[in-house]
Amino acid sequence: MSRIKTIEHQVLWNRLVSVVEEQAQTLVRTAFGAATREAGDLSAGVFLPDGRMVAQAVTGTPGHVNSMAESVRHFLKDYPRKSMFPADVFLTNDPWKSTGHLNDLTMVTPVFRGRRMVALFASTVHVVDIGGLGMSADGTQIFHEGLFIPIIRLVSRGRIDQTVLKMVRANVREPVQVEGDLYGLIACNEVGGRRLLAMMDEYGLKDIQALSEHIIRRSHGAMLAAVREWPRGKWSYSMTTDGYDAPITLTGALTISKTGIDIDFTGSSSVVTHGINVPKSYTDAYTSFGVRCIIGPHVPNNAGSLAAVRVTAPEGSILNAPFPSAVAARSIIGQMLPDIVFGCLRQARPGKVPAENSSALWNVRLAGGQAIQGIGTEQLRGMTRFNVNGFNTGGTGARPNKDGLSVTSFPSGVRNVAVEIMETLSPVVFWRKEYRPDSGGAGMHRGGLGQIMEISNGEPAPMIISATFDRVDHPARGCNGGSDGAAGRVSLKSGTRLRGFGRQVIPAGDRVVIETPGGAGMGNPKQRPREKVKQDVKNGLVSEEQAASVYGLDTSSAKN
Repeated sequence: MSRIKTIEHQVLWNRLVSVVEEQAQTLVRTAFGAATREAGDLSAGVFLPDGRMVAQAVTGTPGHVNSMAESVRHFLKDYPRKSMFPADVFLTNDPWKSTGHLNDLTMVTPVFRGRRMVALFASTVHVVDIGGLGMSADGTQIFHEGLFIPIIRLVSRGRIDQTVLKMVRANVREPVQVEGDLYGLIACNEVGGRRLLAMMDEYGLKDIQALSEHIIRRSHGAMLAAVREWPRGKWSYSMTTDGYDAPITLTGALTISKTGIDIDFTGSSSVVTHGINVPKSYTDAYTSFGVRCIIGPHVPNNAGSLAAVRVTAPEGSILNAPFPSAVAARSIIGQMLPDIVFGCLRQARPGKVPAENSSALWNVRLAGGQAIQGIGTEQLRGMTRFNVNGFNTGGTGARPNKDGLSVTSFPSGVRNVAVEIMETLSPVVFWRKEYRPDSGGAGMHRGGLGQIMEISNGEPAPMIISATFDRVDHPARGCNGGSDGAAGRVSLKSGTRLRGFGRQVIPAGDRVVIETPGGAGMGNPKQRPREKVKQDVKNGLVSEEQAASVYGLDTSSAKN
């Protein structure tokens, strides 16, 4: 290939990335839900007419992007290219054909140049409510978890199906927010399509087929080259998570060969009664992301690079849950999978892979002003009806030659929702939100810290917390001599300990105290530089007691 052609392809690639990033930013600016607008819980990308992903937006989460990468093929099975027309828009929230649970709406829009389809744009948002029991793990079948929308044509040649919108509004607790997010999805795909056509006009392209084939081919080759820099072999790793009402075992075997990486989850727990089961699409998404964090992180994420990572899980296992399993809180288990991948890769290259993370998000889901079992209606009369979801997290594991990151969303990458936003959207009051001292696992490199939040209903009424909190009984495990991160904890200010899972009542006048888990440490704590320990004590990240008992620091000089 000539140097001029190579430069031309690079220019077009950069332009394509800017197109999908503008697509994503349009969604952020137009979305009604805080999950999208404030936390960035979304995905956006452009696909070839055969359903292969070419480019994704930087803004978004691995769970959405990597599972959406496969979902477009499902749309094409239900609506082949010949049945799609200009200004059509298609929609689903089928967990097994999109991104894993009903709260995620995935939209696909074909783009035509004249009468010829040249691309498809897809995007996903997490909506605040989709009906049913609400965003919790309490359901025992998908039918309990809300409105199930099969793959449908939402917009037909520019005309939106008002019957679908009426059905959605009638089934959700926040109809304005959910309908607003639907229009945001329509807008973002439309902007992506317009920008793509403008790019094609500018560069005289009849289609993007040749460009996309080049991108996908080069990405696949670059990913295989990155894989071949690692030793070949097979490694296994297991971990135990809390589970809804019994511990869950996750077991993975990772094989590195010249043709790519295979991960097999045979040996993991079977499906369970409640909604922490994981559809295979979501298992694929976070497993491949775990690989890409370590191997080939700079290779573009598209159909080519994703094809180098192959994931298997027995049907009927918790990582390949069949319909109609309950899956609303599938992220709790699914976001642990990068730790399984890391555990395997640490054996392949000791000292080159981070320690275990707090992993799954500790989202604070609060609801009030509505019927609560065991609470008289007179206590709720006149109170504000609300349903809010604040994204929060713990710490990441220590990294090779670096400490872990405190209060950082890994592997999801979503932003924490600001206290001011939560208090604006509802009557909840945050009395405290601060780092949790000593929560990062001790080590030569310390794990990242979790946080402490203290929250109440600002009105004289009870409220519900829908808890989906793991790492309460099974914290992140240290490696290479490092200590475990602190376990999470949920309790009332009055002293009652709450469960990590399930809908529970916060009595009027009481507060819920949420202490998120910390990341694990790496290496012998006694080998941590004294100056770093002193600085941690000075900054309030490590107590004097832990500095003395675990790190062996003479605390008489720790704050000097």
